[in-house]
Amino acid sequence: MAIVCIIRYEIDPYQRDAFRQYAESWGHTIPRCGGHLVGYFLPWQGTNYVGWGLIAFDSLASYEAYQERLRRDPEGKKNFEFAQQKRFILKEERNFVEIADGTFDIPAIAG
Repeated sequence: MAIVCIIRYEIDPYQRDAFRQYAESWGHTIPRCGGHLVGYFLPWQGTNYVGWGLIAFDSLASYEAYQERLRRDPEGKKNFEFAQQKRFILKEERNFVEIADGTFDIPAIAG
């Protein structure tokens, strides 16, 4: 993986469970469409209105192809519609970061 898209969500804190459902729905869709789902993260302690989604890609071109597949995916469309109907995402921003070689997806050393 070369880049990670970090999605920061400001959510309605009273609809945390709806955001959880939204996040869990991406579990099969994102990998099927070509993204490496690092994970979705719910607010826990501290701020109660910020969630995160992290998705890795081999390149910016891989991300762009993923976006196109995601827009056409029936489950993806359904999940986007769910978010629009429930209105639990108040704001969303995306940042792309480059992975520092030798620091991503490293297995733990037994011992």
